[in-house]
Amino acid sequence: MNRLNKFLGYLEGYSGVLITPGTNLYYLTGISPQATEERLFLLVINRGGESTLIAPKLYENEVDWESTIFWSDEEDPYKLLKKVLKSLDLTGGRILVEDTMRASFLINIEKLLRNYELVPLSNVTKEMRMRKDGEEIKLMKKAAQRADEVFYEIISRGLDGKSEKQVALEIEFLIREKGDGISFTPIVAAGENAANPHHTPSERKIRRGDLVVLDFGAKYRGYCSDITRTVAIGKINEKLREVYEVVREAQERAFQTVREGIRAKEVDSVAREYISSKGYGEYFIHRTGHGLGLDVHEEPYIGPKNERVLERGMTFTIEPGIYISQLGGVRIEDDVVVEGKKGRRLTNAERELIKL
Repeated sequence: MNRLNKFLGYLEGYSGVLITPGTNLYYLTGISPQATEERLFLLVINRGGESTLIAPKLYENEVDWESTIFWSDEEDPYKLLKKVLKSLDLTGGRILVEDTMRASFLINIEKLLRNYELVPLSNVTKEMRMRKDGEEIKLMKKAAQRADEVFYEIISRGLDGKSEKQVALEIEFLIREKGDGISFTPIVAAGENAANPHHTPSERKIRRGDLVVLDFGAKYRGYCSDITRTVAIGKINEKLREVYEVVREAQERAFQTVREGIRAKEVDSVAREYISSKGYGEYFIHRTGHGLGLDVHEEPYIGPKNERVLERGMTFTIEPGIYISQLGGVRIEDDVVVEGKKGRRLTNAERELIKL
């Protein structure tokens, strides 16, 4: 509830807020219902902090909120919402609406909000969530440790002869076996497929001479990790080895620049300029990193145009890559937190080239 109280301080200029289940609702209230896609589940808050939760009756024994209206499948939840808006004196103005709200919900809600200007909730919550407190960083470190553990387990099983899809499923199983689930669907890209940064694992078999990109993440109590390592299957050609070393050095240089007061784009430029100096600039085709927390992609983004000044407690990835069509690709990614005059890696699996 401390977060919710803090959130109310950001509501100057807004009449209220409508929040459906997701990371914002969990961050502010601790409520995280499962499988609510078909039924309206909505927290309504006015600027004074008064609130009502509208929830399906299915959750009557799970949800504990001071003011809750449970509705059955025979009822129209939007009629209930109309009454709630009136009881909370929400009659017009600007109202914050959950960015990820299902379109069918929003379309029906908009019919009741003709007197409102709708504003994305992330305009407010991104500023709160961007700076992690000590407890959040501990949870993210746990998630990162699980990712490190899975990396070593998956390579200990061997990759040669397995399909990309098989390895991706093994990674997902290992993460789920350890507890809280995956941050996103694992990426496994071998050989020429590694030239595709967001490759979908296929039936392509991993074989000798391949570089294999492994990109995955684990969750711990809602917080995400995100790690990428690129490993060699037997002996690789000298061009691939050179590319690997360029990416490894670029990642290290970018990490060493992290500190309070530096701009996000400056971290990006260190990696980008080094890769360009080695003749591979045209093959680095994405930003250097993205923020990380309850969502696997959030603020701050470590890109070439982001003027955001980094502050203590900000967490993000550093993941430069080089992708050459018909040859392959390399990406090395760590999760990093800003701690005063330096950054600290949360993921710590080996970054030197591992040959299997």
